[in-house]
Amino acid sequence: MSQALADKVQAALTRQLGRTVAVRDLARLTGGATKQTYAFTVEDGGAARKLIMQLTSAGEHANPDGDLTPRLNGESDARLTMAAAAKNVLVPKVVIILQKEDGLGSGYVTEFVEGQTLGAKISRDPSFLPAQEKMTQQAGIMLARIHSIDPASVPFLKVHGPQDQVRIYRRLAEHYSFRLPSLEFGLRWAERHVPQRNELRVIHADFRNGNFIATPEHGIRAILDWEIGQVGDPMQDLGWFCVKTWRFGGAKPAGGFGSREALFEAYEKESGRKVDVAAVRFWEAFGSVKWAVMCLRKGLQYSEPGQKLDLEQCAIGRRIEEPLYDFFNLIEGRD
Repeated sequence: MSQALADKVQAALTRQLGRTVAVRDLARLTGGATKQTYAFTVEDGGAARKLIMQLTSAGEHANPDGDLTPRLNGESDARLTMAAAAKNVLVPKVVIILQKEDGLGSGYVTEFVEGQTLGAKISRDPSFLPAQEKMTQQAGIMLARIHSIDPASVPFLKVHGPQDQVRIYRRLAEHYSFRLPSLEFGLRWAERHVPQRNELRVIHADFRNGNFIATPEHGIRAILDWEIGQVGDPMQDLGWFCVKTWRFGGAKPAGGFGSREALFEAYEKESGRKVDVAAVRFWEAFGSVKWAVMCLRKGLQYSEPGQKLDLEQCAIGRRIEEPLYDFFNLIEGRD
C-alpha cells in the first residue's frame, strides 16, 4: 500500500483529533461495490487501535437518467450513521469525517468492529445457530430505531415513496433497452400493486444480511452500508430484509435465519406501530424485481460512456434470472 496514502491518513487524523498519531499497516480490504475500504492501526497516546476508512465518490454510481436512488457522499453517509447512533442503532463509531484539505476525497474513518459479514456464514454456519433468534429480534429492533430518526436531522436525504421507487426502476430498465419478458412482467406487476402508503420515514434502504457485522456470541454488532439511505416507506426495509437473494441459502425468510413473524413482532414491540404485512409482501416481491434490474445494470454498465469492462460486474449481471425466478415463486405463494 502506498506510503503516501498512509501519510495522508495520518495527517488527517492528527489534524482533526488535535494530537499527533501514527498510522501503520494500512491495507485495502476486498468486497464492497461502491466504496474503497481500508483497515489500519493507529497509535494514539501509547495505545494502538484498529480503524476503518471508507472512501466514496458522490454521484459516481448515479442512474444514467439521473433519477436512481442517490448514493450519499462520504460526509452525508457518516452523518446518517451518526444520526442512527443517536437513536441507539448499532453502528461503527465515526472517528472523523474527511475534509477537502485532507486530500483523500469524500469519506470517513470509523472504529473497527470485530465479526463476520459474509451472508452465507451468518445464515448457514452451524456456529451461528444459537444466535439466530437473537439476530432476528435485533433486526426488528434496529429497523424500528432507524425509522424513528427525525428526517429534519438528515435533510440531505432524498424522498422516494413507493410510486417513485417503481417509476425509477422502470426508467432504469428501459434505459438499457434489454427486453426480457419476465422482467417486463415484474415491472408491470409492481405498477399494478404498488402500495398507496403515505407514511414516509428515514429508511436504511439496504438493510439485509451481508450488510451488518455479527458474531455467534453477540448476534448483530454493527449495521453497515448507509450510502443509499433515504426517506421512504418503512415497510420497504422489512421487505428487503426478506428478499430471497439476501438469505444466502438460509432456510428461513428473514435474512436466511429468522421468521417473518418474529421479525415483525420485534419491530412492533420496539416501534409501537403495526406492520403492514401486505405492503411488506409487496416490497419483498418487488425487491427481487429491483435486484434483477440492478443485475441488468451491472451486466451492461460497460456500455456506458467512460465505463470499463468489469468481469465481476458482468458475473453479477448474468444472475438476472435468479431473482425473477424468486419473484414468480413468491407471488404464486411458494416461499
